[in-house]
Amino acid sequence: MRVLIVEDDAELSGALERRLRGSGFAVDTAADLPEAELAIDINRYDCLVLDRAVPSGDTIELVRSLRTNGSSTPALFLTAKDAVSQRVDGFEAGGDDYLVKPFAMEELIVRVRRLCRRSVDETPAILSVADLEVDQARAEVRRSGILLTLTAKELAVLVELVSRPGIVVSRTHIIETCWDEMTDPMSNTVDVHIASLRRKLGDPVLIDTVRGSGYRMVGA
Repeated sequence: MRVLIVEDDAELSGALERRLRGSGFAVDTAADLPEAELAIDINRYDCLVLDRAVPSGDTIELVRSLRTNGSSTPALFLTAKDAVSQRVDGFEAGGDDYLVKPFAMEELIVRVRRLCRRSVDETPAILSVADLEVDQARAEVRRSGILLTLTAKELAVLVELVSRPGIVVSRTHIIETCWDEMTDPMSNTVDVHIASLRRKLGDPVLIDTVRGSGYRMVGA
């Protein structure tokens, strides 16, 4: 799941980026509206995390423009302003959620994950293929009832595959969804994570390689 953070406070932006990446999200950042607009034009995001007040204006105008142009990408506003009128303005412009600063990072991550799930075709919280079960809400994976230990990024890749059983998912899609602009598209990072997933999931193998195309979840 890929997230765009629009925040001009470098310290807060960096903290958000680290925590979201540590929770398995691909994260891009922008410090103002022009940077945000450029990023949105180039990439597809599952959620936008927007500071209301940035030097170039109010991100409420960005969301209003996106909605006018037909975009339904979920938007979470961050603000130091807790007046009811401020929150109402954000929702009326097309915002989906609101957090008042200061906030707990754990709460932000839960809210972002919920909004991302809404963005990905309302994917159910619990996904299953054969004897594999992925609980997105709890970030837990079990096979034959046994709890497996996956990294946050391995979980993100697995969710992309399990949510499309029997369908070939390209390496490009996995990179665009699970990683961000800091990742070299020519690197073997996807292959490394797939190999690790196969090892941890055990036999019989559930992830099939489709040469020249990508990977597919089998066993449904």
